[in-house]
Amino acid sequence: MVTVGDKGRIVLPADVRERAGLRAGSALVLLETPGGIVLLTREQLRDRVRAELSGVDLVAGLLDDRRGAAAAEDRR
Repeated sequence: MVTVGDKGRIVLPADVRERAGLRAGSALVLLETPGGIVLLTREQLRDRVRAELSGVDLVAGLLDDRRGAAAAEDRR
């Protein structure tokens, strides 16, 4: 467990910092999710996004959106 200090600071236990490879000044990303607050390194965030987008065809989705917008413009 960690405690929030009077200036909003939290102290991560040394064993957690060591396992995560964190040093003084390491950047972390804070995500507010429906399940709670999540702290991630940039690498962890990158890996999480890649995993969530795995198998998703973003280009096809963007093309479909653009075609729909173009069709709506043509009907005007």
